[in-house]
Order: sequence, then C-alpha cells, then structure tokens
Amino acid sequence: MEVTIRKMGNSQGVLIPKPILAQVGLEGSADLQVRDGVIEIRPVRRNPREGWAEDARRLAEHGADARVWPELANEGDSDLVW
Repeated sequence: MEVTIRKMGNSQGVLIPKPILAQVGLEGSADLQVRDGVIEIRPVRRNPREGWAEDARRLAEHGADARVWPELANEGDSDLVW
C-alpha cells in the first residue's frame, strides 16, 4: 500500500488505516525501530508475568491463595527415590 508522508506539526508521519492496526494488534502505544534501513512498528511486548508477584501478595493478604485442586499423588509415589 502506498501512503503519503504528511507534515504533522514539526514532524512528518503517515496515517495507518484502522484495519491494519487491528491486524497487527496495535493500540495505544507501539515499539518503533529502524533495522537495516526499514522502519518497523510493532506492538509493545510486555512481560506476560508482569505484576504476578504483586497479585499473589494481594491474594495472600485476603486469604484467597488456597489450593484449588487437592494434592494429587499416584499409587506407589512414596516408593520412588529421587
């Protein structure tokens, strides 16, 4: 798709159609880099476990950290030597 580079304030830019943004999962912010002479715009990759420690601490404070599943064992597990 050919796009026009437009003046935007003191900068220049291109308008990216909404369907293209949706197709690559861009919304809010993006990671912009230049690699080998190519401008790359990618979704910001966040650590998928970001905030887990704080959430676990909060759950424990409210007593909501009990096991959902009972302890599982197989017959003969006590005979195994690790």
